[in-house]
Amino acid sequence: MEPDRQPILEGELVTIRPLQEDDWDALFTVASDPLIWELHPANDRWQEPVFRKFFDDALACGGGLAILDKATGAVIGSSRYDCWVPEEDEIEIGWTFIARAYWGGAYNREIKRLMLDHIHRFVNRVVFIVGQNNLRSRGAMEKIGGSLIPGRTHRGGGKAFPDHVVYEICRP
Repeated sequence: MEPDRQPILEGELVTIRPLQEDDWDALFTVASDPLIWELHPANDRWQEPVFRKFFDDALACGGGLAILDKATGAVIGSSRYDCWVPEEDEIEIGWTFIARAYWGGAYNREIKRLMLDHIHRFVNRVVFIVGQNNLRSRGAMEKIGGSLIPGRTHRGGGKAFPDHVVYEICRP
C-alpha cells in the first residue's frame, strides 16, 4: 500500500498539513533567518532564490508539509515525506525546519512523533539524512530515538550524500 504522504496531523502544539503554494510568504518569512541554516550544509537557504527552489521542490515531491503553531495558526516551519522505496520498506523524513522561537525540543519531538506514528502505518523504516557536521540536528535525532547507520551516506534508491550521515527509526 502506498504511504499517505499528505496527511493532516494534530498534536497538542502543532498541526501538520499539506504544503500549499499560498504558504510561500509565511514560510519564507521563517526561512529567511540565516541562523536557522548556519550549521546546515545548504547554509544559504535563507536567500530567496535558494529557498524558492527548496519550496518548489517540496510542492512537487508530493510529500511537502506545512507546520503550524496550533495555538495561533501561524506557519512555523515545514517538513517532507519523500524518497519512498517500496522494495526496502523505507521512506525519508527530511528537510525539516522550524522558527528559532520554537527550538528547544518540545516542538521538534511532537512533529517527529506525529510524522513517525503516521508513516509507520505504511512503512517499517524511516530514514533521516543529516549533515555530518550539523551537531544540532544530530543531537535532535538522537533525542527522538534515531540510530546512526554506520557508513551509510545515501538515501533510499541510492543517491549519495558524502557530507551527510543517515539515521533510522524503525516501526516499534
